[in-house]
Amino acid sequence: MTSEQHPPLRHDWTRDEIRALFEMPFNDLVFTAQTAHRRYFDPNQVQQSELLSIKTGGCPEDCGYCSQSAKFDTGLSASKLMDVDRVLAEARKAKDRGATRYCMGAAWRAPKDRDLDAVCAMVEGVKALGMETCVTLGMLDAQQADRLRQAGLDYYNHNIDTGREYYQEIITTRTFDDRIDTLAHVRGAGIHVCCGGIIGMGEKRTDRADMLMELANLPEHPQSVPINALMKVRGTPLGEVDDLDPLEFVRTIAVAKIMMPASMVRLSAGREHMSDELQALCFLAGANSIFVGDKLLTTDNPGEDHDTALLARLGMKPMAAHTAAPEVLPTEAGEDAVCVT
Repeated sequence: MTSEQHPPLRHDWTRDEIRALFEMPFNDLVFTAQTAHRRYFDPNQVQQSELLSIKTGGCPEDCGYCSQSAKFDTGLSASKLMDVDRVLAEARKAKDRGATRYCMGAAWRAPKDRDLDAVCAMVEGVKALGMETCVTLGMLDAQQADRLRQAGLDYYNHNIDTGREYYQEIITTRTFDDRIDTLAHVRGAGIHVCCGGIIGMGEKRTDRADMLMELANLPEHPQSVPINALMKVRGTPLGEVDDLDPLEFVRTIAVAKIMMPASMVRLSAGREHMSDELQALCFLAGANSIFVGDKLLTTDNPGEDHDTALLARLGMKPMAAHTAAPEVLPTEAGEDAVCVT
């Protein structure tokens, strides 16, 4: 595609520019985001992913939103790492339900090397099914990232959660730069980065703008940007936080798409509490991926039948496997960038 069709991707966004996007009239903002989205994606396709908790609970971190932290009394029992065969059996079921991307999450601060043997076997098995693979295991060093790449991992998820200044209000057991370091190891290993955040944790709009600035100004845009709505869990510090204005969530999706138009913007956690109309607005604003299945790690998700009916009502179709992003992304210098299919 020509540069006229694809304006160069930017990595030099300023706070003032991003805040100005958030302040745009809603219709103008969504129109701008949908226009950017159509340059790279079919607006009537949505990727269906499934997420499995392969090791639940007992995490030593104190992320204020998380039911799996050992520091909070949420009623969740910790479990050991699942057997490889069981994980692959669940992946086959997901594929039969129409999922083309399979994500596996473990509640660790960082994986031990012996745990990676099993995780790599899971990745290899899911890849053999013809599905995209993604894992989220906590912090990684460069050697661990390389092991996952050798196993064939497509995406590594490691969210920054919120803006740099607000981060310390949510998590104290690791720093914002710890997150950035893991992303660098993932990127350096040649694995696609899946990184976004959580909206509705009591942060200000300026914090949401700062989060998107951090993502868009990375050396490469994350190829996958999950935008999560906080799922309030009783027993966590954020279990009673005030609800976010739903239209502010749509604005965040739209600004993310304008800033990172070639990235998959994923409508992730929180759909259980979203109306069909709100989800439709998110698709219009540039979201083109959802998690299907009844559970997202430990929280509820809309059922398969409901999602199927919603997509049919909207005239949207599931995205085929391995067509989740453009083959070639233009860079600021106009050169070909990373292949993300």
